[in-house]
Amino acid sequence: MLVKVFGSAVYGVDAITITIEVDTPGGLPGYFIVGLPDSAVKESVDRILSAINNSGHERPRAKMVVNMAPADIKKAGAAYDLPIAIGFLAATEQLPTEQLHEYVMMGELSLDGSLRPIKGALPIAIQTRAEKYKGLFVPKENAREAALVNNLDVYGVENINEVVDFFRGQSDLKPLKVNTREEFFDAQNFFEVDFNDVKGQENVKRALEIAAAGGHNAILIGPPGAGKTMLAKRLPTILPPLTLQEALETTKIHSVAGKLPGNTSLVAQRPFRSPHHTISDAALVGGGGMPQPGEISLAHNGVLFLDELPEFKRTVLEVMRQPMEERKVNISRARLSIEFPASFMLIASMNPCPCGYFNHPEKECTCSPVMVQRYLNKISGPLLDRIDLHVEVTPVAFSELSSQKTSEPSTDVRTRVIKAREIQAKRFAENPGVYANAQMSSKLLKEICQVSPVGANLLKTAMDRLNLSARAYDRILKVSRTIADLADSADIRPEHLAEAIQYRSLDREGWGG
Repeated sequence: MLVKVFGSAVYGVDAITITIEVDTPGGLPGYFIVGLPDSAVKESVDRILSAINNSGHERPRAKMVVNMAPADIKKAGAAYDLPIAIGFLAATEQLPTEQLHEYVMMGELSLDGSLRPIKGALPIAIQTRAEKYKGLFVPKENAREAALVNNLDVYGVENINEVVDFFRGQSDLKPLKVNTREEFFDAQNFFEVDFNDVKGQENVKRALEIAAAGGHNAILIGPPGAGKTMLAKRLPTILPPLTLQEALETTKIHSVAGKLPGNTSLVAQRPFRSPHHTISDAALVGGGGMPQPGEISLAHNGVLFLDELPEFKRTVLEVMRQPMEERKVNISRARLSIEFPASFMLIASMNPCPCGYFNHPEKECTCSPVMVQRYLNKISGPLLDRIDLHVEVTPVAFSELSSQKTSEPSTDVRTRVIKAREIQAKRFAENPGVYANAQMSSKLLKEICQVSPVGANLLKTAMDRLNLSARAYDRILKVSRTIADLADSADIRPEHLAEAIQYRSLDREGWGG
């Protein structure tokens, strides 16, 4: 008997519906899976047969042929266990087939018939609804994630028998309903850290406020213990809240990578990713035989924090240059090419020299000038050009550390950032894909960032003295536009340009002192 069951394959951050045809053509008993399955799919037969047997059903003893279409797309992973098992039972007439064409199902089987969670439940649910299927069966652990998609019946099941009983009409299984908006807005404003935890460092807080308001990249440079990591970890608390569309985009990426926390259906806060400096190129930008999103994609709509930047391998840092400009990463293989979104804010931190105390007001640096320069040369000029704000972090004085004065909370800073972002949203309303000043193209820059003759002279002087590149010139204009937005100024005034220029003072030519 020939039956068709429907599953789904995840490629990039999207899903493709897979038709699983199971036939009993006659002949000697055996089990054959065709349609470009990988080893995990081929090995699934013994697991599926044990699950069927241990769940109280009759093990198929005829010749079984499984075709997974379209046949030119590679099928990978153990998530096809459930649809193949249901196909086996339907082909051997152990359950009715009338409703099978209305549902998509995915899940990895244990030998006792229970289901293990899968990756990519959200993109699978989105594709299932797009193709107008009635419902979706996924493991219970993935149900809340998949149920974010409305107008689709999502059933979270614990074992294969719950699916069999459903198609036999012997189950009271009900689809899971999730109030997406309520869950999203409840979790949006809960943070364990706050800017008022940080004593002093008002100049760094100001720089991070500008970075958050315009979506700019920043690097913090200072001695150990000055508070660089502490400040960077609090940046998400002043960023504008995710929109529901951004949250769904981010959740899809984390779902595909299998990085969603347990019992979490939606990523409600901007991600903060902090990979270790031993990370490889592929782990940072994405890759693998079946390409998976890397850290820059997991930081999409959020922050990528690279602590101790010079300790990262130079090749790792250089592969970020193109994604930082294009806000996406393309991974090509012989058979396929996959695009992952990568619109992130880069925040980096570093010591000024190997010992960490170059230009320290109290402690003496033990590094020679050659050692300092060699240390700084680990970061290329092109990468530095792509970092808008270079911020010097100095040690906090004891008087500030011991002060009982309360610092400004994140909520107050966030209010100003949101107001500046609203100004930018109106400005770029007719420019799809541009949401902040940092994303302006050269054409938009010429239209929007007009400066007065006084400002132009100031810029010329800075370019000559700091020996800045053309890209650094563009960055200064973008940052000055953000500073003007925070001041609610329609024009870029000389004082806005002056503040933006000071954030290039750590550019390569000035670092040696």
